[in-house]
Amino acid sequence: MRLRIYGIRTVWDTVGDGEFFCPGCGGDRNYRRLTGRHRFTVIGMPLLRRGSAGPVLECAACLGHYPTDTLDHPTTTRFSAMLREAVHTVTLAVLAAGGTTSRTVLEAAAATVRDAGLDDCTQEQLFTIVEVLAADTGAGDGHDPAAEACGAALAIELHEVLKPLAPHLAVAGRGTVLLQGARIALADGPYSQAEREVLTTVGSALQLCPTDTAELLAAAARTPS
Repeated sequence: MRLRIYGIRTVWDTVGDGEFFCPGCGGDRNYRRLTGRHRFTVIGMPLLRRGSAGPVLECAACLGHYPTDTLDHPTTTRFSAMLREAVHTVTLAVLAAGGTTSRTVLEAAAATVRDAGLDDCTQEQLFTIVEVLAADTGAGDGHDPAAEACGAALAIELHEVLKPLAPHLAVAGRGTVLLQGARIALADGPYSQAEREVLTTVGSALQLCPTDTAELLAAAARTPS
């Protein structure tokens, strides 16, 4: 066997830790954030510095090293929370656009939010939130139609909640979120103009092209409830 006399060794230092979605394991794992120094070695002894390495993330389970932008992918736990928040926000926006006087719509809305993981959601809770938002934003007072649709606060909230989620959902998944809102709007009959405007905003925030959004809304309207 040939003796290796010289080579390069990397010495790693831990500079942080946390939890991330490990691409190698395919699930949530703990990680160490590492920075390193390359050393030229002779017979295993480090002698000269040969530059820096990293930073990288080292998975505590598989010990694989991954670039720091891996943290841009949410953990499974965080992704589930983002999805629940998205469905809840879309539901509130649709209710604000279509009103909360229909018991059928409130039933559909509460069922949608519970299916998304908020098990304790009730019709009364949704009704109260929408009424408070309407009072705060002046929805329905004859101002800009977009403001009447869901109030300025909800319009902003849709973009703030849905845009970070969109890159982590396939097109079909983004369409599903839109369709959940559409089914709530259709629970008491065809879309109102305000509901259609809100759902179009939802499609835009989810980074669906306008044609796909229009086709999904039309397909939902043709599907028997």
